[in-house]
Amino acid sequence: MSSLATPAAWTGPLPEANPPAGVGVYHLPTGTYETRAALAVRGGSFSDKRPFAASAILVRHPKGDLLIDAGFGVGLARHIAMLPWYMRAPHEAGRTAAEQLDAVGYDRGRLLGVVPTHTHWDHTSGLDSLHGTPVWLNAAERRHAADEPDSKVFRHVSQDHEIHSYDFDGGPYLGFPASHDVHGDGSVVIVLAAGHTAGSVIVFVTRPSGKRYAFVGDLTWQLDGIRRRVERPWLMRRFADEDPASVREGLLRMIALEDLMHIVPAHDLGAYDGIPHLTPGVSG
Repeated sequence: MSSLATPAAWTGPLPEANPPAGVGVYHLPTGTYETRAALAVRGGSFSDKRPFAASAILVRHPKGDLLIDAGFGVGLARHIAMLPWYMRAPHEAGRTAAEQLDAVGYDRGRLLGVVPTHTHWDHTSGLDSLHGTPVWLNAAERRHAADEPDSKVFRHVSQDHEIHSYDFDGGPYLGFPASHDVHGDGSVVIVLAAGHTAGSVIVFVTRPSGKRYAFVGDLTWQLDGIRRRVERPWLMRRFADEDPASVREGLLRMIALEDLMHIVPAHDLGAYDGIPHLTPGVSG
């Protein structure tokens, strides 16, 4: 196994954030699919079968809430059938994000939108049961979604959704070149982390307690990428990443921040440990 060189730890100040009371983060697990570790990270074993998470994250905010990714949808079987045969992995479906929101009496009128970290099927399938909720896309990911075969499911499930376009108007953020502060208070900041797709993003969230999260999408599929400083295997980088060099740059930036925040690769089930699920008490 060849690890990346250790980047210098981030020693500068963290970006200012003034999250109001009421900012919260909740995990909505919608299922898993099986991938062997050897296909996920360099040095992984073929005998190590990993349950890849398909989840949504609800970020509560007094000015309006966001979902980060949408997980599996009610039409999951149909969506998987739309994939090339070699991408159809064994899977287990749970309740959709919409079902989990409805089960606790959540007012979906609070949702400003869904922010996909990118438009691959396993991040957007659940849009099919979030009818009418806007989908937030930057210009680069909107172009990717319109043209690329890997966004076929997204095009199918997003037909009845308004697309809310946002710009990266906030300048650099923690080493990433461009950012968008959703509420203007530093509590939810989207940064461009292109490479996996043209407009892939990371969403940084800061709670009133000062705890920080980084929802990194598919920058790495497993926390091993951060902790062991390893990329995807060569073949998977060629297959899955539009620009592997840019993915590597983003991975190194996140490795430098490892001790400062809770990093959540979208598909690492254990990375969600400590993030609460929705309960009726937070239905709001």
